[in-house]
Amino acid sequence: MSKRSLNGTDFTAMVLAGAERLHQHAEHVNSLNVFPVPDGDTGTNMNLTMTAGVTELKNNGTGGIGTRAGVLSKGLLMGARGNSGVILSQLFRGFARYAASYEELNTIQFAAALQSGVDTAYKAVVKPVEGTILTVAKEAAKHAVFYARRTTDITELMTEVLAKAKEALAHTPELLPVLKQVGVVDSGGQGLVYIYEGFLQVLTNGTGTVPTAAPVQGQAVTANESASAAPRVAPDAPISAQARLETEDIEFLYDMEFFINRTLGEAKDTPFNEDQFREALSKNGDSIIVIADDEVIKVHVHSKAPGEVLNLALRHGEITQIHILNMREQHRDLLSAGMDAAPMPELFADIPAESLRQAERAEMPADELAPYGFIAVASGQGISDIFTSLGVDVVLSGGQTMNPSTEDFVKAIHSISAQHIFVLPNNSNIVLAAQQARDLLEGEREVTVIPSKSIPQGIAAAFAFQEEESVESNSDSMMNAVQHVRTGQVTYAVRDTVFDDLEITAGHYIGIADSKIVATEAGLLETSQVLLSRMLEGGDEIVTILVGEESTPEMTNTLVAWIHENYPDVEVETHSGGQPIYYYLFSVES
Repeated sequence: MSKRSLNGTDFTAMVLAGAERLHQHAEHVNSLNVFPVPDGDTGTNMNLTMTAGVTELKNNGTGGIGTRAGVLSKGLLMGARGNSGVILSQLFRGFARYAASYEELNTIQFAAALQSGVDTAYKAVVKPVEGTILTVAKEAAKHAVFYARRTTDITELMTEVLAKAKEALAHTPELLPVLKQVGVVDSGGQGLVYIYEGFLQVLTNGTGTVPTAAPVQGQAVTANESASAAPRVAPDAPISAQARLETEDIEFLYDMEFFINRTLGEAKDTPFNEDQFREALSKNGDSIIVIADDEVIKVHVHSKAPGEVLNLALRHGEITQIHILNMREQHRDLLSAGMDAAPMPELFADIPAESLRQAERAEMPADELAPYGFIAVASGQGISDIFTSLGVDVVLSGGQTMNPSTEDFVKAIHSISAQHIFVLPNNSNIVLAAQQARDLLEGEREVTVIPSKSIPQGIAAAFAFQEEESVESNSDSMMNAVQHVRTGQVTYAVRDTVFDDLEITAGHYIGIADSKIVATEAGLLETSQVLLSRMLEGGDEIVTILVGEESTPEMTNTLVAWIHENYPDVEVETHSGGQPIYYYLFSVES
């Protein structure tokens, strides 16, 4: 179907179809994970990221393509999970920046928007690696810019873009040797190709379906993540800072939310200066959200003079949907019931994420803030307990099978009343989302991401922290600790493959030392022994074992006895980690 331009409706249909196509094939994308482990999650992360963007687009996506691309970008940015999800969000962020001023895009403009997305994504990654989703996006956009000068038909252009993306995807094993070694193409690039296939489906057939909220691998809550496991935090339920306050410390006690309809009332259609309105609200209030368009102004404020707020609002139109709550009364009621003070339910579920983040900040006076706060990511109750014992304020539930999103980190950061916050991602696939949250809050909160790529590295970093030291000194100490820890993991293979001359059989156990498979055996004990033998070649002195939820005490005791017998000078510590999928996590230090 020939098409000379893309409008907002076209773009929405393309995005929905692309998201649906990805959703249908998320497990296939997961299966392309280089390691044959049971937690390949690129498809899951990209699917969850796209679902967040689609939800935002369905709720707030109106207008031209520039407006809708911006809405999608905002949803993707906050919902981004894992490296693949963050890169995907950056591709659409750059697209949205270029398209911002357009109602429709022709072929040349569409190609330029794709190229802008690639430029933005490459800038977001500190060390871009070719043979990944970045390469697929780059080659497709480069070809789009070339071919757009030869056609005015968007459908023809998208056909060329998809063909080039598939060609680049097929070439990824030549650029990234590890892909060639295991006989797969890049998983993130495959996910992007599925999205582009959805785009072309709509342009060709004029049809597309909306993704459904089907369960996704990694979303289930396991028994070891029970409600009693404080201070674990669910992604949508950040810890409230109000429990640390006395009731009378709530200065701006009236929580107010309402709409101003600018087309009604005696003051309808009067000029509205948002900056002046905010300044007037701030005289007797805080936690201010003002979102204005041509017809409606959405307002949230904590105030000690609600009458003055309403009088101010009446100058600009008719007030509707008024909600006023006495937060001191709520605080007293909740504390008397033995509960932490819960956050107010949001009236404006469709308020853009940037404004919501302002409302979620911990409202503590500067002189009452703790000097430091900590966030760590962990999977397994025992591991969470270890981080808690080391002074971590918020433990986000997650790991390889359930990566926290950018928004999860933003909410966790806002829930901590501290001058400076350290974040321990504890997984290489979570570092980018944590860094994206830090960047979103630049100028609002002081955040340092220590790029820990494993649980042992995160624990070592937390051990190295000293409350009395400066931010710079602590950052250096924690980075040094991270670099001096070797990590081992034992899990099982989900497919037959060959990796670094190791023939791996599905169902056999595999041992991973610092991201490299070094052992595979039919038995768990034998695999663990081979792995530890490799890790202890340098004469290290301390081995810490985090025991997974599927390991037996008998197996663990046998393994510890083997270490003592073969490495009598090595000190061994064992802890119940409770982590899924990985039978053992080893930490080796000198």
